[in-house]
Amino acid sequence: MASQSTYGVHAELNVRIETRDGIELATDIYRPADPQTGEPVDESRPVLLDRTPYDRTGGRLRHGEWYASRGYVVAIQDVRGRFDSDGEFYIHANEAKDGADTVDWLSKREYCDGQVATLGTSYGAWVQSALATQDPNNLAGMFVNMGAANGRKKTFRHNGAFELRWLCWALTLGGGFAHESLADPDIQQQFADVDVREILADSPIKRGESPLATLPGYEQWTFDIMETGNTSTDLWKNPGLNFERHYDNSADVPTVYAGGWYDSYTGATCDNFVELGNRKDADHYLLMGPWTHLARLPGGHDHSDALLFPPLSWEHPTAGDLAFGDAAARKYRETRLRFFDQYLQGGDGWKTQPRVEYFLMGTGDGHRTDDGLLFHGGEWRNADTWPPEGTEMTRYYIHNDGTLSSMKPKADVSTTTFNFDPTDPVPTIGGNTSSYLTYEPRDESVRAHPLGDRNIIDFAGRGGYDQRTDQDTFGATPPYGPLADRDDVLTFRTPPLEQPVDIAGPIRVRIYGETDGQDTDFTAKLIDEYPASETHPDGYALNISDSICRGRYRGYRQEPDLLEPGVVYEFYMEPYDTANRFKQDHRIRLDISSSNWPRFDVNQNTGGRLYGDTNPRVAENTIYHSNEYATHIELPVWSANT
Repeated sequence: MASQSTYGVHAELNVRIETRDGIELATDIYRPADPQTGEPVDESRPVLLDRTPYDRTGGRLRHGEWYASRGYVVAIQDVRGRFDSDGEFYIHANEAKDGADTVDWLSKREYCDGQVATLGTSYGAWVQSALATQDPNNLAGMFVNMGAANGRKKTFRHNGAFELRWLCWALTLGGGFAHESLADPDIQQQFADVDVREILADSPIKRGESPLATLPGYEQWTFDIMETGNTSTDLWKNPGLNFERHYDNSADVPTVYAGGWYDSYTGATCDNFVELGNRKDADHYLLMGPWTHLARLPGGHDHSDALLFPPLSWEHPTAGDLAFGDAAARKYRETRLRFFDQYLQGGDGWKTQPRVEYFLMGTGDGHRTDDGLLFHGGEWRNADTWPPEGTEMTRYYIHNDGTLSSMKPKADVSTTTFNFDPTDPVPTIGGNTSSYLTYEPRDESVRAHPLGDRNIIDFAGRGGYDQRTDQDTFGATPPYGPLADRDDVLTFRTPPLEQPVDIAGPIRVRIYGETDGQDTDFTAKLIDEYPASETHPDGYALNISDSICRGRYRGYRQEPDLLEPGVVYEFYMEPYDTANRFKQDHRIRLDISSSNWPRFDVNQNTGGRLYGDTNPRVAENTIYHSNEYATHIELPVWSANT
């Protein structure tokens, strides 16, 4: 229980841990050692387990040696089919049992005191929740950083639509973390020559006709998640892809769910905390900052010893085009250490940690920083629940004059109609994105310049941005300008606020609409609209959270139900949770459209195949803002006086 290094480290590399079906998983084990002799200490300790598809050897300095030097045994493992582990990789399908088997194996080693806790980010968070569904006997705690809950609902698919980041992830062999264990350099060369942007622009891809065909296993799981929307299939029942289905049987151990307001797993992180915190007796915590996924753009410096989520800007934490100030930074490894010390070794460094700690964005003055960023600012707040006590879900209704207000429309009939052309989708400008990546094109071969050494381009952005296109916006065409100027983007805004409005919690949107075909999408985006200023003479439309609903799967249907032309339906959405202050003179804005690409795949409006339809048609979509069909957004308005 020490924040400073007190031990040497003894490493045992490439230990083979056998699973129940005979597959051997490569694992590096770091143990506290005598600093003079280097021999491991003769005393059993808690084990911290990190399972990753991103090469276990990269974790040696990040946390293997760091935690071992502070008295923990650390096991870092390649998941099945990646790098030095045996078997075939099928994304998340084997992680529940493989993880539980690993916990069981480690708990029986002489160096383990019977306690195994887990840690990891992104895929490394998925695998923790997956093994927890098996409730292994010696699991003692988890620090789940930026992970999923239900892959069909808010990750692989999102309310019926497909998050194209997973196609990008497959085409970059794992989100830019090149799978160097591929033995065939010719296959690596094929992926090195891929420009993912071109593939997305020419989508849909076909089986056997993309670079994925050279890796049949990768092609199989990619098409499975792109083409499968029904819950009746085994895919969405698998405990490695859908923990929500297995909440009641999951392990009851102390757990931290950590994430960021601009992370691609924000909704799932909050869902896990709320649902499992309500079901389990053990202590559960929520820690949410203003961070993006991994909190840095590819190519940024990984100062892994200093911040909870190392941002691109070392001194001034950022998310896209936003700056928040030094307060947003956290020491990640020390934060986890305090948690593990208390629950595994009887320390008290976590005793003062609130059940919920979240960063309220938006308290800054909006000045332009020296880096050219918008200073959105923010401050930390504590709570006992999520959403915090004092939060009231408040409806803001859209009106035919483009206003957004708490007053329900009075008109018996009131609509707005727009045309949605799937060949000209609304471009994605940041948000809760990750893995919209491609290798930087190069002329060199992988033998001369390996995949793992190549720069990665993040072409959709992640975090907060002014919602206007320019020549660098992927998918945008001239004339560039505000998304609100597009004919297929409907904008509704409050008058300038007379006093600040703080929100903290989940967001819900109900769009009442119709279309002239059998299927279409509707999208919703919450905007914090800054007024015009000297630094931003045209104002600044800051994206806060967004969502989408595919008509055939509206209401989280388990099976598709195509639309009838001209019939009014409710399209329910859950933009990811957030915490933001809309300052005085700002406007709360809701943008409604039918696409957000490449964040989501584009509906072809035909009712055809879920993925692979090549016959797009322009849809005539109608939004209702009447007394009976009152389209609205429901915001978690927080008041200290409530």
